[in-house]
Amino acid sequence: MSDVSLYHSPEQWFRHLFRAKSALDGGVVRRKVRDMERMVGRERFYIELHRRCFLVVENAGQVIIFCNSDPVHMTVAPAKSSLGI
Repeated sequence: MSDVSLYHSPEQWFRHLFRAKSALDGGVVRRKVRDMERMVGRERFYIELHRRCFLVVENAGQVIIFCNSDPVHMTVAPAKSSLGI
């Protein structure tokens, strides 16, 4: 059974998300896009993140939330040839 069934309102889902130890420490939390859309909806999710000045990245059905206002730098590994491999 999914943990999503434990939440009866969007407020409870947000409360659980932002009370995670990693979120409280200014770290990163990850949730399934499917759960986020079902529990709070995409628009409300992004409004709440904007209000908190948090950034989010979405990939492969997951949202990764950076629970701080630090910049996020996207990097790409160098090509094998430049590594001498």
